Amino acid sequence: MIRIEDIIEKVEANRPSADTDLIRRSYFFSAMHHRGQKRASGEPYLIHPLEVADILAEMKLDEISVSTGLLHDVVEDTLVDLETIRKYFGDEITRLVDGLTKIATISNLSKEKQQAENVRKMVLAMITDVRVVLIKLADRLHNMRTMQFLKPEKRARISQETLDIYAPIAHRLGMGKVRSELEDLSFQNLYPHEYKKLANEVEARRAELEAALSKIKETIRAKLIENDVPFVEIQSRVKRLYSLWKKLRSRKLTIEQIYDLIAVRVITPNDKKCCYLALSVIHDIWTPVPERFKDWIAIPRDNMYRSLHTSVIGDGGQAFEVQIRTEDMHHIAEEGVAAHWKYKESKLGRQEEDENLDELRRTVEKLLLPLVETTEDNEDSEDFIESLKLDLYPKDVYAFTPMGKVLQLPRGSTPIDFAYAIHSEVGDKCTGAKVNGRIVPLRYEIQNGDVIEILTTSNSKPSRDWLNHVVTSKARSRIRHWISEQQRRESIELGRKLLEKEADRFRLSPKKLLGNDDELKRIANEYGLSRGEDLLASIGYGKTLPRNVLAKHLGAERFAELDPEKKKEGTLQTGFKAVKKLIGLGEDAIIVKGVDNLLTTRARCCNPLRGEPIIGYISLGKGIVVHNRNCKNVKSLMVNRDRIVDVEWAKSEKEEIQSVRLLATTENRTGMLAGITNAIAEIKTGIRDARANVSKDDIGLIEVTVEVFDKKHLDKVVSSIEQVPGVINVERVNF
Repeated sequence: MIRIEDIIEKVEANRPSADTDLIRRSYFFSAMHHRGQKRASGEPYLIHPLEVADILAEMKLDEISVSTGLLHDVVEDTLVDLETIRKYFGDEITRLVDGLTKIATISNLSKEKQQAENVRKMVLAMITDVRVVLIKLADRLHNMRTMQFLKPEKRARISQETLDIYAPIAHRLGMGKVRSELEDLSFQNLYPHEYKKLANEVEARRAELEAALSKIKETIRAKLIENDVPFVEIQSRVKRLYSLWKKLRSRKLTIEQIYDLIAVRVITPNDKKCCYLALSVIHDIWTPVPERFKDWIAIPRDNMYRSLHTSVIGDGGQAFEVQIRTEDMHHIAEEGVAAHWKYKESKLGRQEEDENLDELRRTVEKLLLPLVETTEDNEDSEDFIESLKLDLYPKDVYAFTPMGKVLQLPRGSTPIDFAYAIHSEVGDKCTGAKVNGRIVPLRYEIQNGDVIEILTTSNSKPSRDWLNHVVTSKARSRIRHWISEQQRRESIELGRKLLEKEADRFRLSPKKLLGNDDELKRIANEYGLSRGEDLLASIGYGKTLPRNVLAKHLGAERFAELDPEKKKEGTLQTGFKAVKKLIGLGEDAIIVKGVDNLLTTRARCCNPLRGEPIIGYISLGKGIVVHNRNCKNVKSLMVNRDRIVDVEWAKSEKEEIQSVRLLATTENRTGMLAGITNAIAEIKTGIRDARANVSKDDIGLIEVTVEVFDKKHLDKVVSSIEQVPGVINVERVNF
């Protein structure tokens, strides 16, 4: 167990003038209020804040940050409130603790929405004080290191959140070491079988790879000395498991086809000229791989990362990567914002720390400003999380306006993204684009160095099809907003006409209802809506039946009296209360909340399995279509959020057999099909179909259709196939 004195020693070594008494007081306060609390491991809870504080001390942060690390959980997990923190430790630490404290659970929000609101709060707090994000990353890092004591479901949820949010934030801030560890720990918890399999495969090659790296390093060392190129150090590494797995999976490659499985890093003195001299030496020794050279020194990444990257073909055809950077560039690449903090603070006296903190805040604000804009543009918490994930991806495409201004965009961006990056109105009125003087389709993928001219007309409007061709959250959010508003207007008008038609059937004057704003609002409130327009839109979308609206307007007795269908009292569905209803779905049942009776079907695009997270979408003519929440089509459905309904699997004792098609990417060798079918049969799972093909790249493609009961059963089948020697990847495909 780490001792508080060890932490204080680290702080004093890095910051001799630090107020260590503040750290000690924070430690005693935390120890007193966490007394008696245990972690999932059974250890005293105090170990966690101590470890977080130690990570912050390793980052060479100030005593305020380290003290906050010790106190970060006292408001959330004990009876201490923020006013007590303010009384004992002042406003600065109170603001940091508040930024790190989760919003109290709100019972009417789903777990996903609660998570989104907590992340939103943290992102906004980051801009107020940049230390919030560093302390949060230290907190998450220690939690990830001790995940083995949690239940599998909770491990998976926290690891996925880490991959989606916290590792990308670390990347955005240039904190390479933290990001790498978070990703590998998440990978280990989310995909234990794949992690173990890949780790064993790399370990089996390690001796060979280390020998190759040793030889490469000696060759570089000798050639640099021979050519009088100064260098500080030559490092080497084998590619991280998560990064390797992601590349193998996305590109359907074998491990032999990975160019950067091994890499060498040349660190030079703090003169970028030395980097380019070293590069010329490297290219003189080995043949460079075309299109594998990146100059992140001339054009740094948006997270301050600077380095030269080149891939070369070594002896025996072994491909490897070489990275070249100065000492300062290396520290920033490893530690990011924390390195920036350290260098600035170490050169200045205590009296200049406030000015120094302002400079760091400006640096981080530049990195995180798109995230703050995301929080302002997306009122819905789930939209916010989706947009946040998009904004956290690395941006590495650089294009120019005709006037020479450089715009930095995510890889895969199109002229529509470029137009919205210039201004929202330019995007809305975009009708076409010229790239390097030639007209291109709006789906054109922007390349580095393109000069892009956006063509506009005053009466042009966004198109729904654009959602298939944009990758930036700003463009996607703006297009969705416009489409949503347009469809809402259409739905309100349709709802008005449907209600008028139903009123005519009851021989009522439509004006008496539609012209009475108070009455429409009263009925809307009974449906959980705030305005009469919301009620009309709900009718237009098909969520609410106009017949039921009239029932609420007239009352049960008057409604029965005027009902043209003359339904008997007691059998009438008036919909006075939004209730949960069991609606048949084949042999299954789905619980639907607060929607009038509609047919329910599984979406063919994703064919959701019992146990998977699901979402309902009201499709006119098809009733409620149930999708897997992770279905690729759900993003486009979210444009019509008024048609989204909450659904969940009903409890059932009966097991329903469902066919699922799996595609296994394998090595091309004899016996693969037999090995896979045997693995499936061994876990007593039925096979309806199996067939094998070979791709143009000489990769085996084996497709099997299996019979499963639910998601757990499917996971067991996939895991069994992945353990067959020669299997590279297994994925589910739709019929």
